[in-house]
Amino acid sequence: MVAVLTAAAIATVGFLAYQASANASEALGGPSATPSASASASGAAAQPRKDPRSLPADSGSGERVVYSLRDRRVWLVGEGGKPERSFAVVPSTISPDAGTYLVSSRSGAVTGSDGVRVEHVVRFANVNEVAIGFSAALDGTMSAPDPSLRTGGVRMKRADGNALWTFATVGTKVVVV
Repeated sequence: MVAVLTAAAIATVGFLAYQASANASEALGGPSATPSASASASGAAAQPRKDPRSLPADSGSGERVVYSLRDRRVWLVGEGGKPERSFAVVPSTISPDAGTYLVSSRSGAVTGSDGVRVEHVVRFANVNEVAIGFSAALDGTMSAPDPSLRTGGVRMKRADGNALWTFATVGTKVVVV
């Protein structure tokens, strides 16, 4: 039991540190995330992108939604493979693994797992019985979720939520990188 509590505490502190570092760089006018090399599936070191707002190279092809966990950003990519829109998001406390998913369901307006009323919910994954999806808070807020809650809502501004709702119908590909 002590090991479980210790692991949970370490995970929470890590998450809060990540949130603080990401928010601090935005407040200072710098990029939202510092690019860093990471190991790819082939074992080779990945090269950091020069602009964290640019579409990730390993994000698939064709029409799709791309969600970068590192950059806290979403791209709506049209049929020609060119981004039509990109915007910042606030991740949930539970994130999906990197991979390709399909939009499985949508809801016009519901109460999120954190108790916040949200609209344009586009769900694409489940992690440990928590539905993961994009949404926009009806009150327009984009605050970080309470780290003690198991939430799956990736929040965005209402205008971005409207665009994603129009773009991502059931069956649309969602690539998480």
